[in-house]
Amino acid sequence: MESTSIASQDFCFYFRSFMDRRHFLRTANLAAISAAVSGCARKTSTVFNPALNQAALAPVNLPESACHIPPVRVAEDRVIRTVVGLRPYRPSGFRVEREQVGDTVVVHNYGHGGGGITLSWGTAKLATDLGLKGHTGPVAVLGCGVVGLTTARMVQDAGFSVTIYTKAMPPDTTSNIAGGQWYPATVYEDSDKVSASFTDQFLTAAKYAYERYQITTDPRYGVRWMRNYSISRTPIADRRTEGRPRIVSGLDSLLPERRLLRQEENPFRIGYASQYDGMIMEPPMLLNALITDFRIAGGKVLGRELKSPAEVQTLPEKLVFNCTGLGAKALFDDQELTPIRGQLTFLLPQPEVTYAAMFEDAYMFSRHDGILLGGTHEEGNWSLEVDQATVKAKLAKHAELFNSMKAC
Repeated sequence: MESTSIASQDFCFYFRSFMDRRHFLRTANLAAISAAVSGCARKTSTVFNPALNQAALAPVNLPESACHIPPVRVAEDRVIRTVVGLRPYRPSGFRVEREQVGDTVVVHNYGHGGGGITLSWGTAKLATDLGLKGHTGPVAVLGCGVVGLTTARMVQDAGFSVTIYTKAMPPDTTSNIAGGQWYPATVYEDSDKVSASFTDQFLTAAKYAYERYQITTDPRYGVRWMRNYSISRTPIADRRTEGRPRIVSGLDSLLPERRLLRQEENPFRIGYASQYDGMIMEPPMLLNALITDFRIAGGKVLGRELKSPAEVQTLPEKLVFNCTGLGAKALFDDQELTPIRGQLTFLLPQPEVTYAAMFEDAYMFSRHDGILLGGTHEEGNWSLEVDQATVKAKLAKHAELFNSMKAC
């Protein structure tokens, strides 16, 4: 869920600067899983055929021209739900670091801001590279969101037995609230001030995750390619070729088919548009598939919330991956962690709408479970209550965009 923070401004600037910016266990039932931690808080041309026997990553409705893409029908009586989640944000960026806690090795992997799903496989790789070398015996993972699950799966793939300790599990994690578009947004505060070592970690994680998702071809993971449009009221300049921070320019190769739309092929009459092709990972499907894979591989999930490093040391596993997200603030006294509140409103699904759009402080992703409308960013706000005024404001902003659309 993007936002208006400096890091999100980097996201918008990035787009505007280069354009002005398998049939296996599909129905696995998770109801038998013992309720158990996510460290994050949550409350509660062409018609796309969503049949799950199609290749998950096959491009869907990626036309040569955008002229005839269908608009989203935005109306209050089409709203089916509104959800709120808290992104675990650290201005200096996510933390992947090894720490000795008594006789226990703890490898931290948390604080991904709005890039948790995007970066999950990548920071799982960084974390397991730090923790597994020379280790023998079972392993613990704290947290059952996307970062905890991808970390647990990588540990299993390396041949270790894994237990996840969690206070909440899908669908009750912040990861289930995420939009799921592939892009590491709202991960850090200032691109000009992040350290060189963090930049290296960030780019390595992004590139690994980008390629890992590309080979996640079983449809049950909910991963597919999707065209993204960025719309501006003012002309969009070509991206700069020089002077951009490496943490931003280093992502250029991960956004293919980038180009400005000519006005004669631009259906967004409210202004100017650019496009690129990216991936979307639908969280309800992705999280279900990951936890199913984890259980099939012999993993255990225990419902236990750990509240202090001393409790972590009591675990029988002496290698622990801390993937508690926002929960790490209290568990390991990370005072840099702060919530960034995000609110998403879903409209009835429109199978014919298979693209994403970003316009000013609003964005739309088309998913199987509905048309997602987002665009809120409230740093430091811990509230999980739905704000109806925000619902109305976002509906109005999206209506303004999509009502402007005309075939060209």
